[in-house]
Amino acid sequence: ESLSEINLYLGEKYFKELFRDLIYIVIFLGVSTIPQVVKIWYEKDASGVSVISWGTYLFLSVFWVFYGILHRKRAIVLKSMIWIILNLLIVIGTVLYTSF
Repeated sequence: ESLSEINLYLGEKYFKELFRDLIYIVIFLGVSTIPQVVKIWYEKDASGVSVISWGTYLFLSVFWVFYGILHRKRAIVLKSMIWIILNLLIVIGTVLYTSF
């Protein structure tokens, strides 16, 4: 093996390990949506919540499900399905409980 092939392998290994560690941040960001869901549905108050922003997040989550399916990435599909549920709860709650 040449030195460049070894460096390429080590670089690839480094990035795989880095992304494996970063997945915990992604999981935390998904879980951090739960307090918003709780606030809207238990307090029946969506003041200050943007249905456009959360609708966009919902759309992007649907996109990621299709991406995960096309690339056969089960983790992406699962994560995105959870985000779809949470984002959908926020969008519906915002429509129901926003006082105009």
